[in-house]
Amino acid sequence: MSIVQQWKERILSGEQLDRQGAEALLTTPLQELCEAANEIREQLNGNVLDTCSILNGKSGMCTENCKYCSQARGHNTGVEQYPLLTVNKIVEEAMKTAEAGVDRFSVVTSGVRVSDLEIDVLCQAYGKIREQSDIQLCASHGLINYEQFLRLKEAGVTRIHNNLETSRRFFPQVCTTHTYDDKIETIRAAQKAGLAVCSGGIIGMGEEMSDRLDMAFDLRELGVHSIPVNVLMPIPGTPLGDRPQLPEPEILRTIALFRFIHPVSNIRLAGGRNSMTDCGRLALHAGANASITGNMLTTSGNTVNQDFQMFTEAGFQLRCSVRV
Repeated sequence: MSIVQQWKERILSGEQLDRQGAEALLTTPLQELCEAANEIREQLNGNVLDTCSILNGKSGMCTENCKYCSQARGHNTGVEQYPLLTVNKIVEEAMKTAEAGVDRFSVVTSGVRVSDLEIDVLCQAYGKIREQSDIQLCASHGLINYEQFLRLKEAGVTRIHNNLETSRRFFPQVCTTHTYDDKIETIRAAQKAGLAVCSGGIIGMGEEMSDRLDMAFDLRELGVHSIPVNVLMPIPGTPLGDRPQLPEPEILRTIALFRFIHPVSNIRLAGGRNSMTDCGRLALHAGANASITGNMLTTSGNTVNQDFQMFTEAGFQLRCSVRV
């Protein structure tokens, strides 16, 4: 029995993949690895696919220097700039998302964090959304504190999003205006407030596969169960604007490895999946079981209807269709 099959059976029996085992899987045949990851996903999670959609609630003018980002103040990308949207606009967009059948709606704001005054506006919006819809709410507002997380929870938010982005080792190559530990501190503050966490990263920024494994194991240690895998979309005007596109086999291997490390989590296709064959259809058979749908902040994604058709054709049942 191959090392892939051995670890698949051990994981299905309840054992956790260790670092040595993960490294042994790095050079295994890709098709076998993806098929095994898909079996783990199917047996432990079923065929229901989780969807979410994001709204760029505040755009541009960010003080941070993340090398991949079009919204950093020092990057000449021509991105649209605007302050926090109004309560009515946020609610309007949430209702459109709910009517489309998406499971979760997330407001994402540029900047290292939002102010207390902006939290006031956001909480008003989240409260109104909860009154008008049963769509689940996620919030992505940077490095905010425990008290602010409590306010978001009281307003109806159930999950916060805060990507680690990459490994601890590689993080300083991506950003120097905040730290990896700042990210972890924020995640733990959200968990202390009783919120679930969505956290993953971006692959293709120049990191090594070992960095991706480091991030995956850190996420497991943190108890994160919604893990977006973004593929770098090189944006002209950013320091990473000239990076070559990551080869699809490397993307698929990364997703499969994340499934082996996180057998019961939602491995979420996120930004950059439009660079993949049929917008990530192959990744849905390499261990992924969740996806962002619609626009991806400052870059366009598929329409919700296009995605839903692809998901169902790939053999998945949409969570919205199995709600009790």
